[in-house]
Amino acid sequence: MQVGRFWVFFALFSVACSSWAGSIQSGKSAPLFKLPVLGTPDAELSLQDYRGKVVYVDFWASWCAPCRRSFPVLNELRQQYKDLGFEVIAISVDEYKDDALAFQTELPVSYPLVWDPTGTLLAAFGVIGMPTGFLLDKTGVVQAVHEGFSDEDESWLRARVLKLLES
Repeated sequence: MQVGRFWVFFALFSVACSSWAGSIQSGKSAPLFKLPVLGTPDAELSLQDYRGKVVYVDFWASWCAPCRRSFPVLNELRQQYKDLGFEVIAISVDEYKDDALAFQTELPVSYPLVWDPTGTLLAAFGVIGMPTGFLLDKTGVVQAVHEGFSDEDESWLRARVLKLLES
């Protein structure tokens, strides 16, 4: 009887995890948020303020090796296309703010870094791996979801950003 309960639990757990992990997919509106800006006391960033722009919402952590590769690439893309309406918002999921601030000092970027201290937004987006990025169109609808980051991902992301900027 114990084995039967295990498989029922496993099946229910699998269904719950798959629906949680896929909570924000292409074609769905991104959850609106307002989060504290790292390194700027009392400043907050709201996704609503970015309507009309193509936005890459990047979830990252200081302990994430692929995040170290993504930051310079995202910074370069933002610098190249910001005048056309492209922005990056990087959301730290670090438990401790000091870890995120140290990362920011080590790998400075021109785009805003915010902090999700409670993990609420992490759960709302359904993020399960670091980094995970959500490419939003000008109306805030997710057009692509990307997990991880490697050298080959730059051309993939660049092509999608340019396509959205042209529309």
